[in-house]
Amino acid sequence: MWFYVIEILRAHQIVEAQAKQIPRGNLSDLYPRWLGARELLTRHRNPYSREVALEIEEGYYGRRLDTSRANDPKDQQSFAYPVYVVFLLAPLIWFPFASVLSGFYWLLAILTAVSAWLWLRVLRWELSPSAFVVCALLTLGSFPAVQGIKLQQLSLLVAALVAGMAFFVARGRLLIGGVLLALATIKPQLAWPLVAWMCLWAVSNWRARRNFVVGFGVTMAALLVGAEILLPGWLRMFAGAIDQYHRYTQNQSVLEVILNGVLPNPAGGGSNPTAHVGAEVLASFCILGCGLRLWRLRHQDANSYAFGAATSLVLALTVLVVPMYAPYNQVLLLPAILLLVRDREKLRTHSKALQFGYALGGLALAWQWIASIGLSAIFLAVSPARALQGWSWPFFATFAVPVIFFVLTFFCAGQNAPPLALPAEV
Repeated sequence: MWFYVIEILRAHQIVEAQAKQIPRGNLSDLYPRWLGARELLTRHRNPYSREVALEIEEGYYGRRLDTSRANDPKDQQSFAYPVYVVFLLAPLIWFPFASVLSGFYWLLAILTAVSAWLWLRVLRWELSPSAFVVCALLTLGSFPAVQGIKLQQLSLLVAALVAGMAFFVARGRLLIGGVLLALATIKPQLAWPLVAWMCLWAVSNWRARRNFVVGFGVTMAALLVGAEILLPGWLRMFAGAIDQYHRYTQNQSVLEVILNGVLPNPAGGGSNPTAHVGAEVLASFCILGCGLRLWRLRHQDANSYAFGAATSLVLALTVLVVPMYAPYNQVLLLPAILLLVRDREKLRTHSKALQFGYALGGLALAWQWIASIGLSAIFLAVSPARALQGWSWPFFATFAVPVIFFVLTFFCAGQNAPPLALPAEV
């Protein structure tokens, strides 16, 4: 996978950029956040301002974007994060970005491997050292992880914080778990579905679990107040930045991307309103179904199989419905994948439909490696040019994976759920 990304996918992108005059700068997703944090903390400049946004463009793309050029990217790479992300990035702003780039690259790789170990503990699955090495290598060698590490995407940092939260909660360290979840809200769209689930779980046994809410609430309050002191009125600016971000990127959920591919567009081009409405309806059903299932699981102890399954389900739902389909967000599917591999024997004894779905999920997950191995072989044995022609092969199952694993995890979580309590007959 790493060979494919570096030698084939990157080479294809460079060739395409040269042909279409698409700008390429440092292309680091960390850079807009790092530069915004540096400007705010050292020069007291507003990271949401147009001036800082233009400086970000120059570093990220190598030059400012030109709307008159049809092939110029639409994503302006502005500072579209809550301003309190600067508290996490503050130690990095004193170093040259080239050094930060290298260090953060390895930090994300280490955190991703550690996340696999943490989720194994949450799911109560003991692996031998050699089996864990295989698990960690497959995790680090998956396309979402490779893409996230190469781009220095903060989604991988959020995924690690979430894994740490689940680990400490499962160990009874609820206060630390709440703190880590609050820090994970630097990407609100990825964290808030989990926040809703964890708050429901905590209030369902308030006396025993209130420390989680205390840790989360105090940390969240400190982040919000500290951000307001640092940049008064930042919430309004952040809301404006998010609105602009959705306008120029026109980001879609996984469901909407899939429906865009199968439903005819009555407008004849551009965004498909039918697909958008259909995705909203499907997302509503998925959220409702998960809500009912999680309601039945809310009393489960944090060290139980059911709690791990419920948390995995919430993260699978997040990947499916958030309006951002980037593959690197699929690192959040790691606990769902581990859960389904752990329970493979139990799931294989169910209906033929479930067995077929499980096999289909395994094939969809493995396809990224099948395709990357094939392309690497073509690159080495035939010609690099022939391999570059098939650069898109590993992406064929990208949008199928979240759907299939959500459905399988939904079923698996139901196996751990107690029956619904029915009213006594009068």
